[in-house]
Amino acid sequence: MKNYFLVLASFLTISCNQKKINPLIEIYNEKIISIIDIYSELEILADSLLLPEGPVWNKKSNELLFVDNLQNKVLSWSSRDGIKDYIQEAGNTGYAPNLGNGLLGPNGLALDNNNDLYICQIGDRRVAKININSSNKKSFINVVDNYKGKRLNSPNDIIVAKNGDIYFTDPAFAFFDPQKFEFVDSELRELNFNGVFKFNKDNNVLVAVDEGSGVPNGLGLSPDEKFLYVNKMGQPFSNTDSEILKINLANNESETLFRGNDLVAKYNNGTDFDGMDVHSSGYIFTAGPGGLLIISPEGELMARIKSGQITNCTFNDDESYLYITGFLNNPKLFRIKLKS
Repeated sequence: MKNYFLVLASFLTISCNQKKINPLIEIYNEKIISIIDIYSELEILADSLLLPEGPVWNKKSNELLFVDNLQNKVLSWSSRDGIKDYIQEAGNTGYAPNLGNGLLGPNGLALDNNNDLYICQIGDRRVAKININSSNKKSFINVVDNYKGKRLNSPNDIIVAKNGDIYFTDPAFAFFDPQKFEFVDSELRELNFNGVFKFNKDNNVLVAVDEGSGVPNGLGLSPDEKFLYVNKMGQPFSNTDSEILKINLANNESETLFRGNDLVAKYNNGTDFDGMDVHSSGYIFTAGPGGLLIISPEGELMARIKSGQITNCTFNDDESYLYITGFLNNPKLFRIKLKS
C-alpha cells in the first residue's frame, strides 16, 4: 500500500508539472515545431495603445522600437523600463500636404548598421531617418519623398538590405478615411499607382520594383536577399486578391507565393495581410487572415497563431522571441517565446 501511494504521488506530481499546449497555436506541418514552441504563452506587454505598428529590434540597446500611428509617435519597450516615449511627432510634422486627418502618423521602421532609424512617415509622405544616438530626436533627415518628380503616396513598410539599400511599399493610406473605411480621391495625390520601391544608397536613385495593381503593405527579404516578399491586401482596400508576392530581385519578375482569399472567406473577420518578418530559416511570419500566419519559402501554410487582428511582427536579435503589434480592435503589444 505504501508503494501504491508513492507511485500515485509521483504521477500527480508529473501531471501537475506537465506543460499545456497553447490552444492559440495551430500546427499544420510538424516541421515548424523546430521553431515554434507549442507550449509558449502569448504575453501582453502593453495594452494602453491606439494603433501599434512597425516593430523593429534594436540589438545595441536590447529594446524594441515600434510606433503608435494614431498618437504620431515612436515608442520603445524593454524588459527593464517597459514602455517609454521615444520620438514625438514622428510621422506627421507638416513636411508635406495631406488631408489633415486619418492614419497620418509613422508606420514602418528599420535600422541600419550606422544606427540610423528609417521611418515611413505617412503624413509627411516620405521616408526619413534619424540617428538613434543623437540627442536631438526632432530633426529628421529626408531620404526620399518623390518618384520621378511626383510626391510619394505615403510610405508604409520598409526594410534595409545588408548592403544598405532600402525597400519600401507606398500605398495611399494618407488618403484613407478610417471612419468610412475607404480611400478618398484628392488632388494632393500625384502618383496613380501603389508602388514597391528600391532606393539605392550609393547613387540615391529610386526604382519601382513593382507597379502592379492592388495595395502593397508589409515586405521582407529572403535570408539570401535574392527575393523580396510583399503582402498585398484585398477587399475592402483593393479589388485584387489577398496574397503574398515573391519578387525575384535579379529581374523584378514576380509570382504569387501564397493566396489568402480562402482564409479571408473562412475567418470573415476583417483580417488580411499586413506586416511581416522573415526568420533566418526562411519561414515568413506575417499578419494575415486569421491572425499570425507562418508560411514556408515554398508557399505552404505551416502554422497559425490565433492572436486576433494584428498589424506586424518582428524578432529580437537571437530570434528567441517574436514581438507582435495589434490592430485598432486589438491595440496591444505581444510577444511569444520561440525555440532559438
